[in-house]
Amino acid sequence: MDSVGTMDKWVYNFGAGAAEGRAEMRELLGGKGANLAEMSNLGLPVPPGFTITTGVCTRYYDDDRTYPSSLSDQVSDALKTVEKVVGAKFGSSENPLLLSVRSGSRTSMPGMMDTVLNLGLNDQTVEGLAAGSRDERFAFDSYRRFIQMYGDVVLGVAHHHFEEILELYKDERGYALDTDLSAEDWRSITEAYKNKVAEQLGEPFPQDPEQQLWGAIGAVFGSWQNQRAITYRRLHDIPSDWGTAVNVQSMVFGNMGDDCATGVAFTRNPSTGESAVFGEYLINAQGEDVVAGIRTPQPLSKASAMNGNSVLPSMEETMPGVYGELLDVFARLEKHYRDMQDIEFTVQQGKLYMLQTRSGKRTAAAALKIAVDMANEGLIDRGEAIRRVDADSLEKLLHPTLDPDAPRTVLARGLAASPGAASGVLVLSADEAEVRARAGEDVILARIETSPEDIHGMHAARGILTARGGMTSHAAVVARGMGRPCVSGAGELRIDYAAGTVSVGDVGVQAGQIITIDGSTGEVMQGEVPTVQPSLGPDFDSLMAWVDDARELTVRTNAETPTDARAARQFGAEGIGLCRTEHMFFDGDRITAIRQMIMSETEAERRAALDKILPMQRQDFVELFQIMAGLPVTIRLLDPPLHEFLPRSEEEIDEMAASTGSTADDVRRRASQLHELNPMLGHRGCRLGLSYPEVYEMQSRAIFEAAVEVGRQSGETVVPEVMIPLAATRAELELLKTRITAVADAVSKEAGQEIDYLVGTMIELPRACLRAGQIAEVAEFFSFGTNDLTQTTFGISRDDSARFLGRYQELGIFERDPFVTVDVDGVGELVRLATERGRATRADIKLGICGEHGGDPASVKFCHDVGLDYVSCSPYRVPVARLAAAQAALESPRS
Repeated sequence: MDSVGTMDKWVYNFGAGAAEGRAEMRELLGGKGANLAEMSNLGLPVPPGFTITTGVCTRYYDDDRTYPSSLSDQVSDALKTVEKVVGAKFGSSENPLLLSVRSGSRTSMPGMMDTVLNLGLNDQTVEGLAAGSRDERFAFDSYRRFIQMYGDVVLGVAHHHFEEILELYKDERGYALDTDLSAEDWRSITEAYKNKVAEQLGEPFPQDPEQQLWGAIGAVFGSWQNQRAITYRRLHDIPSDWGTAVNVQSMVFGNMGDDCATGVAFTRNPSTGESAVFGEYLINAQGEDVVAGIRTPQPLSKASAMNGNSVLPSMEETMPGVYGELLDVFARLEKHYRDMQDIEFTVQQGKLYMLQTRSGKRTAAAALKIAVDMANEGLIDRGEAIRRVDADSLEKLLHPTLDPDAPRTVLARGLAASPGAASGVLVLSADEAEVRARAGEDVILARIETSPEDIHGMHAARGILTARGGMTSHAAVVARGMGRPCVSGAGELRIDYAAGTVSVGDVGVQAGQIITIDGSTGEVMQGEVPTVQPSLGPDFDSLMAWVDDARELTVRTNAETPTDARAARQFGAEGIGLCRTEHMFFDGDRITAIRQMIMSETEAERRAALDKILPMQRQDFVELFQIMAGLPVTIRLLDPPLHEFLPRSEEEIDEMAASTGSTADDVRRRASQLHELNPMLGHRGCRLGLSYPEVYEMQSRAIFEAAVEVGRQSGETVVPEVMIPLAATRAELELLKTRITAVADAVSKEAGQEIDYLVGTMIELPRACLRAGQIAEVAEFFSFGTNDLTQTTFGISRDDSARFLGRYQELGIFERDPFVTVDVDGVGELVRLATERGRATRADIKLGICGEHGGDPASVKFCHDVGLDYVSCSPYRVPVARLAAAQAALESPRS
C-alpha cells in the first residue's frame, strides 16, 4: 500500500467541506479522488461521496478478482455518511439517494475506463424520484439513461441495442430531438430497454441497488484491463500495476429542467494556451451528453460564442450568476494547483456543483505558452516551467503547416478541435486506419463520432475528422493529447460507412481518396494541400533560453546534408555528432565512382576511382564546416558493407555494367563475392578500412583539406573529429589511426600549416565497452552507437524485431522498445562501464551518444546521469533533447 494510507483502510470519504484525503494522495486515491478530496477541503461545492483506493484494484487482480474482506463494511459505513450529508437513503422508494460510479487512475486516461450514472434507480425508486422532484419526465429520463449505461458497462448489452430502440421510437412518432419526448414516452422507452436486457441476458434487469453498486464497482475495476485502457497505457507509458481507484459520489442532476445544466471547462484554452475561458455546457442535460456529441454544446462565454460563430446562447447570457461563480472557481483552482485545470461541473436548480478538476490535457503549443505565461505571471518559477513542457511534444511544433497561399477546395467546416494539419487517405474505420498506417500510408480517420474503442486507429491516423461532437468530445480530447490534428462536429458532413463515402450534398469523397484537414481552422479539404514551415514565436525562444541556462549536456545533431545541418543549427544544435559519410555516396556520379571502386581488381584501380570521389567528398565537408562555423563536427568513416552499394534489379545491373566498363556477369559475380549471411556482423566498419585502407585515406584527406580551406576562409580553426566505426580492439583502432595521422601530416605539409583534429571511435560492440580502458589509450573520444550496441547486446536485429517486440512489451519482458529508449539495465550498464574505464585511462576523453536514442527524453536523462558530455540526434529532435537535458539537470544536478 501507499505510504500515505493505512494498510487496512480501503475507503476515504469526501464532501461537505471536508475530506479524509488530499491532493498529494493521488497514488492511493487516483487523480480524480485526490482532487475531489482537495476541492472539498478548499470548501468548494462538491457532492459528497467516497473513494475506493487503487490498492483495492491491485488486490482485486492479485487475488483472482476478489476484494479485501473488510471492504464491504467500509463501503457500507461510507455510504451511510453520504446518506446523512445528503439527507436521502440509498434504495429508498420515497427519497432515494442516487450515485455515480467513476474510475480514477493516478494519471488522466480520458474515456478509457467505465462510468455509471444514476445508480440506485429501479421500478420503485424511480417513482420516489419522480415524486420528490415533481418531474416525472426527468425521473424516467434518468432511469432509461441508467439502464442503458449499466446494461452496456456492467451487463455487456451493447449500447447500440438501446440506441436503435430510441431512434426507432422517435422516427415512428416524428420526434427530432430527445427533448421532444414526454414523461410517458420515457416510461415506454424504459420498459423497452428492460425488455431488451431480459432478451439479451435471459434474466431481468437487476432491481437491487446493492447489487447494482457492487456490479458497477466491479465493472470499473474490470475496465482497468479492457483493451482500450491497455492500449492507452502502452501509448502513454503508464504502468499496468498502478491500478485505478473507484469514486462513488452522490448524483446531482443537470437534467431537471431549464435551470439545470452540465458542462466541461478549461481555465485556459487547451489548444492555444490563451488565458481565456474555454468550455461548453448544455442546459437540461447530463454530463455524457456534452462529450458524446449527441447534442451540440453551447459556449460558456459571449466572447467564445462570437469567436466560434455560434448562434447558441452562452452561459454568460443564460445563467450569469452561475457563470460568475464558475469564474471565481476557475481562479481559485488555478491559483491553488498552479496549473491549467480541466473541470467538470453540474448546475442543479441554479446551484453550482464541482464534479472534477485535473490538470488539463493540452496541445504542445498550449503547453509551451501556458508554462511561459505562468512563469512570467509568477505562478511558477522557470525551472517548473521547464518541467511542465513534455519534451517529446516539442517536435510537434516544428513540423510544417498548411501553406496559407495554396489553393484548396473546402468540402466542409467543423470545429477546430486540435491544431495542426494533415493530408492522407480517407478511411472510415479504426481497424483500416491501423492496417494502412502499418503499410506506410498516411491516413485520415473519419467517424460520425469516435469512441474509446477507436483509440488504436486514432493513434495510427495522421488526423481525425468527426461529424458530431464538440471541442471537449472524445475525439477532441484524445487528439489533443496525441498531438493529432482534429476537426470535430462537422455537422454538414454525411459519413456513410456502408457506401464508404464522406459527402456534403452532392459532393463526396470516396474512402481511399486523399483529403486534408486543418485542425487550426476546422476546414476539411479535398485532395492534398501543400505545407510551409512553422513559426515558433517568442514563447519558444523564451523557454529554450531558460532550458539552455539549466542543462549540462551539449546537444549536437546527426546530419550529413547542408539542409539538415542548417535546420539543426536553427533548432540550436551545437555541432554535428554523427555525419554518416555513406549517405553521401548514393547520388549521381558518386554511386558510379563507388561502384567502379568496388569492381576494381587492384588497389591502383580502386585509388583511381576514389580520386573521382575526393573533390565531391571534400566539398561536402566544406559545406558542413561552414554551416557549423567552428562547432565540432564528428565524421564517421565508411561503415556499411560494400554490397549495399551494388544494384539488385537486372535493369540496374545492366546500367552498372555499362557505366563501369564491366559485364552484367562481372557485376553478379562481384555481388556474389560480397554477399554475407549476416552483414550487420560482417565485413563493415573498421574491418573495411583495414581491408581497403585507401577508402579511409581518401575520406581523411577530404576531411583535412576541407578543414584547411574553411579555416582559411573564416580565419578560425576548424577541429574535425574523425570517427572510426565498429572497433572492437585497441589494435584495430591503432592501425587505422596511424594511417589517418599520416594523411593529416601529408595535408599539413602541403598546406603549410598545422591541422588540429581528434581521432576517436564509435563504441557499438559489447567487447569495446569491456575493453574501453585499452581503447581509450588510442581514442580521443568515444561516441556510443546505441543502435548497434542494442542489437549486439540483445542479439536482436532492429530491422526484424518489430514482429515480436510488441508482444514482449505486452508480456512485460520489455517495458519499452529498447531501440526507442535505452535499456538502462543492460545496454546502459555497458555504457556506464565504458565511460568509467575510458575516463580512468584518459581523463579528458570526450564522450557522447549518436544513436536514435539521442533524441529520446528518457535516454537523454540516462546520458545526463551517466556523465556523458553530449547527445546527438536528428535535427527535429534537437529542441526535444535540449529540453530533456534541462529537465534531467533540474532533477539530478551533477554539481
